[in-house]
Amino acid sequence: MKPYLDLVRYILEHGEERGDRTGTGTLSVFGTQTKYDLRDGFPLLTTKKVLFAGVVRELLWFLRGSTNIHDDLAEHTPIWNAWADEDGELGPIYGHQWRNWGGLGIDQIQQAIAQIRNDPSCRRIVVSAWNVGDIPAMKLPPCHLLFQFYVVHGRLDCQLYQRSADVALGVPYNIASYALLMIMVAQECGLQAGIFTHTIGDAHLYLNHLEGIRKQLERTPKALPQVKIAVKPVDEVRFEDIELLHYQHDPFIRFEVAV
Repeated sequence: MKPYLDLVRYILEHGEERGDRTGTGTLSVFGTQTKYDLRDGFPLLTTKKVLFAGVVRELLWFLRGSTNIHDDLAEHTPIWNAWADEDGELGPIYGHQWRNWGGLGIDQIQQAIAQIRNDPSCRRIVVSAWNVGDIPAMKLPPCHLLFQFYVVHGRLDCQLYQRSADVALGVPYNIASYALLMIMVAQECGLQAGIFTHTIGDAHLYLNHLEGIRKQLERTPKALPQVKIAVKPVDEVRFEDIELLHYQHDPFIRFEVAV
């Protein structure tokens, strides 16, 4: 996970103090890019423990098209609790847009899979969660808002554009989530998962995360783990079909969620 740790160092060195919506304050840089080659191992941070089960639960929740935390999410991870309304609803966020764009029945995930299979050189294999018309109804507009697949020489790559990234807390989850999605889609399409490119607009460290992130940089990265996923269509993959292997990590570091 050297690219991630290099990103952290870059923000600490070059970031500028900036106010933010939460009132917490950040060190921020604008416009970054990191790359993770899944053939070198699964990109799950080893300099602190990442709750992989929470990553899996959230991704499967997105893929079901769900927008309510009581749909097999909140009982496993509190990641979305702070934004949900009293009924657990978040409005037409990620999963809704992925599987039912704008409520129009457009399934972007299945469209992308069909394009990968039938027209792999296509430069339009894009999935977007940024639906301008629906943003007022969302409890939190999408941060990781658009991703594109790219097929070459039997390999599936993916690039994500993220408008805003909490680098200490959220980014390790984002990297792992999209790596999982890449593997699932690649397997369904008979390809090898390749390079994940993570492009960020506002990449920031919250000021109350600086002590913990500096502690993390003092630790020595370990060998990356592996992930084994049952070879099934994406829509048939369940939690028990995903197995994390050989995950060595340093102790958990708590970072408060900025709401």
